[in-house]
Amino acid sequence: MNRVIFSVLAALLAISVSAQDLTDSQRAAIEERIHPVGQSCMEGDSGCGGAVAVAAVASSGSRSGEEVYNSACLACHSSGAAGAPIYGVAANWTDRIAKGNAVLYTSGIEGIAGTGMIAKGGCMSCSNEEIEAAVDYMVAGSK
Repeated sequence: MNRVIFSVLAALLAISVSAQDLTDSQRAAIEERIHPVGQSCMEGDSGCGGAVAVAAVASSGSRSGEEVYNSACLACHSSGAAGAPIYGVAANWTDRIAKGNAVLYTSGIEGIAGTGMIAKGGCMSCSNEEIEAAVDYMVAGSK
């Protein structure tokens, strides 16, 4: 039995030693396969891999409330996920609407602590005005 264990251990040791004896071209091939696909850099960061072209986000102007709703708010406000008031169901919105638009705008922009409502509904590319337009859209469609 000891002889079998010794043979297995010797074989494992031989395998592990041979795995470490790679040629330079083998190492280079492995490094190429596992290298990062890209890197994130802040505009003006000179220590980010040399000259980095900063991609400009094309903007065609503000999105409508409906467009923002369809791209960001719909996921929760169409199903009631995480307790979200469902768009178009007046009973879900009556108490919220009674608090006034300013409160609703703040909730949409900053989120509501302790609930599933995160800041801007997760739409970090949305401006505050676009979030307000989405709130207006949901309120108008839920009265």
